[in-house]
Amino acid sequence: MIIRRRSDNDLAECVAILAEVHRRDGYPMVWPDDPAGFLAKPGLLGAWVAVVDGRVDGHVALAPPGTGDAAAALLGRDAAMVSRLFVSFAARGRGAGAALLDHATREAHQRGLHPVLDVLTTDSASIAWYERMGWRLLGTGEAQWGQNRVTVRSYAGPGPVPSATPPPA
Repeated sequence: MIIRRRSDNDLAECVAILAEVHRRDGYPMVWPDDPAGFLAKPGLLGAWVAVVDGRVDGHVALAPPGTGDAAAALLGRDAAMVSRLFVSFAARGRGAGAALLDHATREAHQRGLHPVLDVLTTDSASIAWYERMGWRLLGTGEAQWGQNRVTVRSYAGPGPVPSATPPPA
């Protein structure tokens, strides 16, 4: 397996995998009008794919925090959001998700940032997987995902977590 930077040439294959994941897992929660644009969102810190035998099997992105990101708000500063993480059904259980998550975590640390993510409280399989991967719960709260207000569990990636900035009084 190779983890490499995602190129524009990978987008069609990534969109096909994302469509399968959406149909079977419900991720993303709402299918985007422009799925390639959803993956290649402007301002990303980076995006990578897992490639096995010349075939893209998964995707992850690292993004600066947005106003609706609960994990970044809980951490308070120096956060990078891990997002757009998905793996094809054919590749599940073979380490592609873990390799992508580890890569995004290392990239964040190399930039002096701490990786964080939000996951729906109803997504028990993902919650269990992130916790097995060593991610630590920061808290539970609300996040704004597009037009939807959702309840999420917010996690910090492995490594030292900077002291959270106290909320304004």
